[in-house]
Amino acid sequence: MENWKKVFAIIWTGQFLSVLTSIIVNFAVILWISMETGSAEMLAWAAIAAILPQALLGPVTGVFIDRWNRKAIMILADSFIAFCTLILAVLFWLEVAEMWHIFILLAFRSVGSAFHMPAMQASIPLLAPEDQLTRIAGISQIINSVGSIAGPALGALFITIWDMQYVLLLDVVGAVIACTSLLFVHIPNPERAEAVIPNVLREMKEGIQVVLQNRGLSWVFLFSILVMLFLMPVSVLFPLMTLDHFGGDAFQVSLIEVVWGVGALLGGAIMGARVYKVNRVVLVNAMNVVIGLTFLLSGVLSPEGFVFFAVLTTIAGICGSVFNSAFTGLVQTYIRPDALGRVFSMFYTLNLLPSMIGLIGIGFFADQLGVATSFIVCGAVIIAIGLFAFFVPSAMRMDRG
Repeated sequence: MENWKKVFAIIWTGQFLSVLTSIIVNFAVILWISMETGSAEMLAWAAIAAILPQALLGPVTGVFIDRWNRKAIMILADSFIAFCTLILAVLFWLEVAEMWHIFILLAFRSVGSAFHMPAMQASIPLLAPEDQLTRIAGISQIINSVGSIAGPALGALFITIWDMQYVLLLDVVGAVIACTSLLFVHIPNPERAEAVIPNVLREMKEGIQVVLQNRGLSWVFLFSILVMLFLMPVSVLFPLMTLDHFGGDAFQVSLIEVVWGVGALLGGAIMGARVYKVNRVVLVNAMNVVIGLTFLLSGVLSPEGFVFFAVLTTIAGICGSVFNSAFTGLVQTYIRPDALGRVFSMFYTLNLLPSMIGLIGIGFFADQLGVATSFIVCGAVIIAIGLFAFFVPSAMRMDRG
Protein backbone atom coordinates (compact mmCIF):
# COMPACT_ATOMS: atom_id res chain seq x y z
CA MET A 1 0.00 0.00 0.00
CA GLU A 2 3.04 2.30 -0.01
CA ASN A 3 2.15 3.71 -3.44
CA TRP A 4 -1.61 3.81 -2.92
CA LYS A 5 -1.92 7.48 -3.94
CA LYS A 6 -0.25 6.81 -7.29
CA VAL A 7 -2.42 3.74 -7.86
CA PHE A 8 -5.62 5.69 -7.17
CA ALA A 9 -4.50 8.59 -9.35
CA ILE A 10 -4.21 6.18 -12.30
CA ILE A 11 -7.52 4.42 -11.54
CA TRP A 12 -9.44 7.64 -10.93
CA THR A 13 -8.23 9.22 -14.17
CA GLY A 14 -9.68 6.37 -16.19
CA GLN A 15 -12.82 6.07 -14.08
CA PHE A 16 -13.55 9.81 -14.31
CA LEU A 17 -13.54 9.74 -18.10
CA SER A 18 -15.63 6.57 -18.09
CA VAL A 19 -18.18 8.04 -15.66
CA LEU A 20 -18.37 11.31 -17.58
CA THR A 21 -18.92 9.67 -20.97
CA SER A 22 -21.50 7.27 -19.49
CA ILE A 23 -23.50 10.16 -18.01
CA ILE A 24 -23.27 12.05 -21.32
CA VAL A 25 -24.63 9.04 -23.19
CA ASN A 26 -27.33 8.27 -20.60
CA PHE A 27 -28.61 11.84 -20.72
CA ALA A 28 -28.48 11.86 -24.53
CA VAL A 29 -30.58 8.68 -24.61
CA ILE A 30 -33.11 10.25 -22.23
CA LEU A 31 -33.32 13.34 -24.46
CA TRP A 32 -33.68 11.21 -27.58
CA ILE A 33 -36.55 9.19 -26.06
CA SER A 34 -38.18 12.42 -24.86
CA MET A 35 -37.97 14.05 -28.27
CA GLU A 36 -39.03 10.93 -30.19
CA THR A 37 -41.94 9.84 -28.00
CA GLY A 38 -42.79 12.68 -25.63
CA SER A 39 -43.88 9.91 -23.26
CA ALA A 40 -43.11 9.83 -19.54
CA GLU A 41 -44.12 6.16 -19.56
CA MET A 42 -41.37 5.37 -22.08
CA LEU A 43 -38.84 7.17 -19.89
CA ALA A 44 -39.99 5.17 -16.87
CA TRP A 45 -39.64 1.87 -18.75
CA ALA A 46 -36.18 2.91 -19.94
CA ALA A 47 -35.18 3.61 -16.33
CA ILE A 48 -36.56 0.24 -15.22
CA ALA A 49 -34.64 -1.53 -18.01
CA ALA A 50 -31.45 0.20 -16.87
CA ILE A 51 -31.89 -0.67 -13.17
CA LEU A 52 -33.83 -3.93 -12.79
CA PRO A 53 -31.17 -6.39 -14.09
CA GLN A 54 -28.55 -4.86 -11.79
CA ALA A 55 -30.93 -5.14 -8.84
CA LEU A 56 -31.86 -8.76 -9.53
CA LEU A 57 -28.32 -9.95 -10.30
CA GLY A 58 -26.60 -8.18 -7.41
CA PRO A 59 -26.65 -11.03 -4.86
CA VAL A 60 -25.35 -13.50 -7.45
CA THR A 61 -22.59 -11.31 -8.90
CA GLY A 62 -21.21 -10.65 -5.42
CA VAL A 63 -20.39 -14.34 -5.01
CA PHE A 64 -18.27 -14.36 -8.15
CA ILE A 65 -16.65 -10.99 -7.39
CA ASP A 66 -15.33 -12.49 -4.14
CA ARG A 67 -14.11 -15.55 -6.06
CA TRP A 68 -12.67 -14.20 -9.30
CA ASN A 69 -9.90 -11.77 -10.17
CA ARG A 70 -11.41 -8.38 -9.39
CA LYS A 71 -9.24 -6.45 -11.85
CA ALA A 72 -10.28 -8.80 -14.65
CA ILE A 73 -13.94 -8.43 -13.62
CA MET A 74 -13.75 -4.63 -13.86
CA ILE A 75 -12.06 -4.72 -17.27
CA LEU A 76 -14.47 -7.31 -18.68
CA ALA A 77 -17.53 -5.54 -17.25
CA ASP A 78 -16.48 -2.17 -18.70
CA SER A 79 -15.70 -3.82 -22.04
CA PHE A 80 -19.09 -5.56 -22.11
CA ILE A 81 -20.90 -2.26 -21.38
CA ALA A 82 -18.93 -0.58 -24.18
CA PHE A 83 -19.74 -3.44 -26.57
CA CYS A 84 -23.47 -3.04 -25.87
CA THR A 85 -23.21 0.69 -26.54
CA LEU A 86 -21.30 0.01 -29.76
CA ILE A 87 -24.10 -2.27 -30.98
CA LEU A 88 -26.63 0.49 -30.28
CA ALA A 89 -24.44 2.99 -32.16
CA VAL A 90 -24.36 0.66 -35.17
CA LEU A 91 -28.16 0.36 -35.09
CA PHE A 92 -28.45 4.15 -35.13
CA TRP A 93 -25.88 4.36 -37.94
CA LEU A 94 -27.94 1.87 -39.99
CA GLU A 95 -31.07 3.90 -39.11
CA VAL A 96 -32.89 0.83 -37.80
CA ALA A 97 -32.81 1.58 -34.06
CA GLU A 98 -36.17 1.12 -32.36
CA MET A 99 -37.34 1.61 -28.80
CA TRP A 100 -37.16 -2.09 -27.92
CA HIS A 101 -33.54 -2.16 -29.09
CA ILE A 102 -32.74 0.60 -26.61
CA PHE A 103 -34.54 -1.17 -23.74
CA ILE A 104 -32.73 -4.46 -24.37
CA LEU A 105 -29.29 -2.87 -24.64
CA LEU A 106 -29.90 -0.73 -21.54
CA ALA A 107 -30.71 -3.97 -19.71
CA PHE A 108 -27.49 -5.61 -20.94
CA ARG A 109 -25.48 -2.55 -19.85
CA SER A 110 -27.08 -2.94 -16.42
CA VAL A 111 -25.76 -6.51 -16.25
CA GLY A 112 -22.21 -5.18 -16.73
CA SER A 113 -22.76 -2.56 -14.03
CA ALA A 114 -23.89 -5.30 -11.62
CA PHE A 115 -20.33 -6.65 -11.77
CA HIS A 116 -18.30 -3.45 -12.16
CA MET A 117 -19.32 -1.21 -9.26
CA PRO A 118 -19.23 -3.84 -6.45
CA ALA A 119 -15.87 -5.12 -7.75
CA MET A 120 -14.44 -1.59 -7.60
CA GLN A 121 -15.75 -0.92 -4.09
CA ALA A 122 -14.60 -4.33 -2.84
CA SER A 123 -11.06 -3.70 -4.15
CA ILE A 124 -10.48 -0.36 -2.42
CA PRO A 125 -9.66 -1.74 1.10
CA LEU A 126 -6.94 -3.87 -0.52
CA LEU A 127 -5.35 -0.80 -2.10
CA ALA A 128 -5.37 1.86 0.63
CA PRO A 129 -4.82 2.17 4.42
CA GLU A 130 -7.91 1.66 6.56
CA ASP A 131 -7.83 5.19 8.00
CA GLN A 132 -8.08 6.63 4.45
CA LEU A 133 -11.18 4.71 3.32
CA THR A 134 -13.78 7.39 4.14
CA ARG A 135 -11.57 10.05 2.53
CA ILE A 136 -11.23 7.93 -0.62
CA ALA A 137 -15.00 7.47 -0.72
CA GLY A 138 -15.30 11.27 -0.58
CA ILE A 139 -12.97 11.70 -3.55
CA SER A 140 -14.98 9.11 -5.47
CA GLN A 141 -18.05 11.24 -4.76
CA ILE A 142 -16.23 14.22 -6.30
CA ILE A 143 -15.60 12.24 -9.49
CA ASN A 144 -19.24 11.18 -9.75
CA SER A 145 -20.47 14.68 -8.91
CA VAL A 146 -18.35 16.41 -11.56
CA GLY A 147 -19.74 13.92 -14.05
CA SER A 148 -23.32 14.57 -12.92
CA ILE A 149 -22.79 18.34 -13.36
CA ALA A 150 -20.99 18.31 -16.70
CA GLY A 151 -22.57 15.19 -18.20
CA PRO A 152 -26.14 16.46 -18.79
CA ALA A 153 -24.91 19.77 -20.23
CA LEU A 154 -22.49 18.04 -22.61
CA GLY A 155 -25.09 15.40 -23.50
CA ALA A 156 -27.59 18.12 -24.46
CA LEU A 157 -24.91 19.91 -26.49
CA PHE A 158 -23.61 16.87 -28.35
CA ILE A 159 -27.04 15.54 -29.31
CA THR A 160 -27.79 18.85 -31.03
CA ILE A 161 -24.56 18.99 -33.06
CA TRP A 162 -23.88 15.27 -33.69
CA ASP A 163 -25.87 12.30 -34.86
CA MET A 164 -26.83 9.89 -32.07
CA GLN A 165 -24.37 7.19 -33.12
CA TYR A 166 -21.41 9.51 -32.61
CA VAL A 167 -22.61 10.51 -29.16
CA LEU A 168 -22.89 6.83 -28.21
CA LEU A 169 -19.30 6.22 -29.32
CA LEU A 170 -18.12 8.55 -26.54
CA ASP A 171 -19.04 5.85 -24.02
CA VAL A 172 -16.94 3.34 -25.93
CA VAL A 173 -13.95 5.69 -25.84
CA GLY A 174 -14.39 6.28 -22.10
CA ALA A 175 -14.53 2.55 -21.40
CA VAL A 176 -11.38 1.91 -23.44
CA ILE A 177 -9.50 4.56 -21.44
CA ALA A 178 -10.77 3.15 -18.13
CA CYS A 179 -9.78 -0.41 -19.04
CA THR A 180 -6.37 0.75 -20.23
CA SER A 181 -5.70 2.59 -16.96
CA LEU A 182 -6.45 -0.59 -14.99
CA LEU A 183 -3.78 -2.44 -16.94
CA PHE A 184 -1.12 -0.20 -15.35
CA VAL A 185 -2.00 -0.99 -11.72
CA HIS A 186 -1.89 -4.09 -9.54
CA ILE A 187 -5.13 -4.87 -7.74
CA PRO A 188 -4.67 -7.69 -5.21
CA ASN A 189 -7.33 -10.27 -4.51
CA PRO A 190 -8.30 -11.34 -0.97
CA GLU A 191 -7.00 -14.62 0.38
CA ARG A 192 -9.50 -17.43 0.00
CA ALA A 193 -9.88 -20.27 2.44
CA GLU A 194 -10.71 -22.77 -0.29
CA ALA A 195 -10.47 -22.96 -4.05
CA VAL A 196 -13.61 -24.95 -4.83
CA ILE A 197 -16.43 -24.37 -7.28
CA PRO A 198 -18.61 -21.68 -5.71
CA ASN A 199 -21.95 -22.65 -4.21
CA VAL A 200 -23.91 -19.53 -5.12
CA LEU A 201 -26.77 -19.91 -2.63
CA ARG A 202 -24.48 -20.88 0.24
CA GLU A 203 -22.09 -18.01 -0.38
CA MET A 204 -24.93 -15.52 -0.79
CA LYS A 205 -26.13 -16.66 2.63
CA GLU A 206 -22.60 -16.26 4.01
CA GLY A 207 -22.49 -12.69 2.70
CA ILE A 208 -25.69 -11.89 4.60
CA GLN A 209 -24.38 -13.59 7.73
CA VAL A 210 -21.19 -11.50 7.63
CA VAL A 211 -23.34 -8.39 8.03
CA LEU A 212 -25.68 -9.94 10.61
CA GLN A 213 -22.70 -10.95 12.77
CA ASN A 214 -22.04 -7.24 13.34
CA ARG A 215 -25.22 -6.16 15.11
CA GLY A 216 -24.42 -2.47 14.85
CA LEU A 217 -23.71 -2.61 11.11
CA SER A 218 -26.91 -4.61 10.58
CA TRP A 219 -28.92 -1.73 12.04
CA VAL A 220 -27.08 0.80 9.86
CA PHE A 221 -27.92 -1.32 6.79
CA LEU A 222 -31.56 -1.59 7.78
CA PHE A 223 -32.00 2.13 8.38
CA SER A 224 -30.23 3.00 5.12
CA ILE A 225 -32.52 0.68 3.14
CA LEU A 226 -35.62 2.10 4.84
CA VAL A 227 -34.50 5.64 4.03
CA MET A 228 -34.00 4.66 0.39
CA LEU A 229 -37.53 3.28 0.27
CA PHE A 230 -38.85 6.82 0.87
CA LEU A 231 -36.05 8.78 -0.79
CA MET A 232 -36.41 7.18 -4.23
CA PRO A 233 -40.05 8.21 -4.78
CA VAL A 234 -39.08 11.80 -3.95
CA SER A 235 -36.06 11.74 -6.27
CA VAL A 236 -38.22 10.92 -9.30
CA LEU A 237 -40.65 13.71 -8.36
CA PHE A 238 -38.10 16.56 -8.53
CA PRO A 239 -38.94 17.50 -12.15
CA LEU A 240 -42.68 17.44 -11.37
CA MET A 241 -42.08 19.54 -8.26
CA THR A 242 -40.28 22.16 -10.36
CA LEU A 243 -42.86 22.17 -13.17
CA ASP A 244 -46.15 21.73 -11.29
CA HIS A 245 -45.63 23.25 -7.84
CA PHE A 246 -43.22 26.07 -8.72
CA GLY A 247 -44.47 26.64 -12.28
CA GLY A 248 -40.94 26.25 -13.66
CA ASP A 249 -39.70 25.43 -17.15
CA ALA A 250 -37.18 23.04 -18.69
CA PHE A 251 -34.28 25.32 -17.75
CA GLN A 252 -35.29 25.30 -14.10
CA VAL A 253 -35.66 21.51 -14.16
CA SER A 254 -32.08 21.20 -15.41
CA LEU A 255 -30.95 23.83 -12.88
CA ILE A 256 -32.21 21.67 -10.01
CA GLU A 257 -30.24 18.72 -11.43
CA VAL A 258 -27.12 20.88 -11.57
CA VAL A 259 -27.41 22.30 -8.03
CA TRP A 260 -27.86 18.77 -6.66
CA GLY A 261 -24.65 17.81 -8.46
CA VAL A 262 -22.87 20.89 -7.13
CA GLY A 263 -23.98 19.99 -3.61
CA ALA A 264 -22.71 16.44 -4.07
CA LEU A 265 -19.41 17.83 -5.34
CA LEU A 266 -19.05 20.03 -2.25
CA GLY A 267 -19.90 17.11 0.03
CA GLY A 268 -17.32 14.93 -1.68
CA ALA A 269 -14.72 17.69 -1.41
CA ILE A 270 -15.41 18.02 2.32
CA MET A 271 -15.03 14.29 2.92
CA GLY A 272 -12.03 13.94 0.62
CA ALA A 273 -10.07 16.88 2.02
CA ARG A 274 -8.78 15.07 5.10
CA VAL A 275 -9.32 12.23 7.57
CA TYR A 276 -11.91 13.24 10.19
CA LYS A 277 -11.99 11.80 13.69
CA VAL A 278 -15.75 11.42 13.81
CA ASN A 279 -18.19 8.62 14.53
CA ARG A 280 -19.39 7.74 11.03
CA VAL A 281 -22.63 6.22 12.35
CA VAL A 282 -23.50 9.61 13.84
CA LEU A 283 -22.65 11.19 10.48
CA VAL A 284 -24.89 8.75 8.58
CA ASN A 285 -27.84 9.32 10.92
CA ALA A 286 -27.41 13.11 10.90
CA MET A 287 -27.31 13.24 7.10
CA ASN A 288 -30.56 11.26 6.92
CA VAL A 289 -32.23 13.73 9.28
CA VAL A 290 -31.06 16.76 7.29
CA ILE A 291 -32.02 15.23 3.91
CA GLY A 292 -35.49 14.48 5.27
CA LEU A 293 -35.73 18.04 6.57
CA THR A 294 -34.84 19.50 3.14
CA PHE A 295 -37.63 17.43 1.55
CA LEU A 296 -40.17 18.43 4.18
CA LEU A 297 -39.32 22.14 3.91
CA SER A 298 -39.42 21.95 0.11
CA GLY A 299 -42.95 20.60 0.35
CA VAL A 300 -44.19 23.48 2.50
CA LEU A 301 -42.69 26.21 0.29
CA SER A 302 -45.07 28.47 -1.57
CA PRO A 303 -45.09 28.43 -5.40
CA GLU A 304 -42.93 31.58 -5.30
CA GLY A 305 -40.20 29.82 -3.31
CA PHE A 306 -38.21 28.25 -6.16
CA VAL A 307 -34.95 29.91 -5.06
CA PHE A 308 -35.29 28.36 -1.60
CA PHE A 309 -36.08 25.01 -3.25
CA ALA A 310 -32.78 25.26 -5.15
CA VAL A 311 -30.91 26.05 -1.91
CA LEU A 312 -32.53 23.13 -0.08
CA THR A 313 -31.70 20.83 -3.02
CA THR A 314 -28.06 21.90 -2.84
CA ILE A 315 -27.98 21.10 0.89
CA ALA A 316 -29.55 17.70 0.19
CA GLY A 317 -26.85 17.04 -2.43
CA ILE A 318 -24.12 17.83 0.10
CA CYS A 319 -25.70 15.56 2.71
CA GLY A 320 -26.19 12.73 0.24
CA SER A 321 -22.51 12.83 -0.70
CA VAL A 322 -21.37 12.91 2.94
CA PHE A 323 -23.74 10.02 3.73
CA ASN A 324 -22.37 7.90 0.87
CA SER A 325 -18.76 8.57 1.89
CA ALA A 326 -19.36 7.74 5.56
CA PHE A 327 -21.44 4.66 4.82
CA THR A 328 -18.99 3.27 2.26
CA GLY A 329 -16.08 3.82 4.65
CA LEU A 330 -17.96 2.01 7.43
CA VAL A 331 -18.66 -1.04 5.30
CA GLN A 332 -15.10 -1.22 3.98
CA THR A 333 -13.75 -0.96 7.53
CA TYR A 334 -15.98 -3.52 9.27
CA ILE A 335 -16.45 -6.15 6.54
CA ARG A 336 -13.55 -8.47 5.74
CA PRO A 337 -12.15 -8.05 2.19
CA ASP A 338 -13.10 -11.53 0.96
CA ALA A 339 -16.80 -10.81 1.63
CA LEU A 340 -17.03 -7.22 0.40
CA GLY A 341 -18.15 -8.14 -3.10
CA ARG A 342 -21.17 -10.04 -1.77
CA VAL A 343 -22.00 -7.37 0.81
CA PHE A 344 -21.86 -4.44 -1.62
CA SER A 345 -23.79 -6.35 -4.28
CA MET A 346 -26.50 -7.30 -1.80
CA PHE A 347 -26.74 -3.72 -0.54
CA TYR A 348 -26.99 -2.33 -4.09
CA THR A 349 -29.81 -4.80 -4.78
CA LEU A 350 -31.72 -3.84 -1.64
CA ASN A 351 -31.25 -0.16 -2.50
CA LEU A 352 -32.21 -0.47 -6.16
CA LEU A 353 -35.41 -2.44 -5.58
CA PRO A 354 -37.08 0.53 -3.81
CA SER A 355 -36.25 2.62 -6.88
CA MET A 356 -38.52 0.26 -8.81
CA ILE A 357 -41.27 1.05 -6.33
CA GLY A 358 -40.56 4.76 -6.83
CA LEU A 359 -40.81 4.51 -10.61
CA ILE A 360 -43.95 2.38 -10.53
CA GLY A 361 -45.57 4.49 -7.82
CA ILE A 362 -44.80 7.92 -9.24
CA GLY A 363 -48.35 8.30 -10.53
CA PHE A 364 -49.83 7.57 -7.11
CA PHE A 365 -47.55 10.07 -5.35
CA ALA A 366 -48.20 12.82 -7.88
CA ASP A 367 -51.86 12.26 -8.62
CA GLN A 368 -53.31 11.05 -5.31
CA LEU A 369 -51.27 12.83 -2.64
CA GLY A 370 -49.96 15.77 -4.66
CA VAL A 371 -46.30 16.43 -5.39
CA ALA A 372 -45.72 18.83 -2.48
CA THR A 373 -47.54 16.55 -0.04
CA SER A 374 -45.37 13.65 -1.19
CA PHE A 375 -42.26 15.65 -0.32
CA ILE A 376 -43.67 16.44 3.13
CA VAL A 377 -44.73 12.86 3.96
CA CYS A 378 -41.54 11.19 2.70
CA GLY A 379 -39.36 13.86 4.32
CA ALA A 380 -41.08 13.39 7.68
CA VAL A 381 -40.63 9.61 7.54
CA ILE A 382 -36.92 9.97 6.67
CA ILE A 383 -36.44 12.37 9.60
CA ALA A 384 -38.14 9.89 11.93
CA ILE A 385 -35.90 7.04 10.74
CA GLY A 386 -32.76 9.16 11.17
CA LEU A 387 -33.74 10.25 14.69
CA PHE A 388 -34.72 6.73 15.78
CA ALA A 389 -31.32 5.45 14.61
CA PHE A 390 -29.61 7.60 17.27
CA PHE A 391 -31.29 5.47 19.97
CA VAL A 392 -29.88 2.10 18.87
CA PRO A 393 -26.92 1.46 21.23
CA SER A 394 -25.20 -1.30 19.24
CA ALA A 395 -25.00 0.93 16.17
CA MET A 396 -23.93 4.07 18.04
CA ARG A 397 -21.07 2.23 19.79
CA MET A 398 -19.71 0.69 16.61
CA ASP A 399 -17.43 3.43 15.28
CA ARG A 400 -16.25 5.06 18.52
CA GLY A 401 -12.56 5.84 18.71
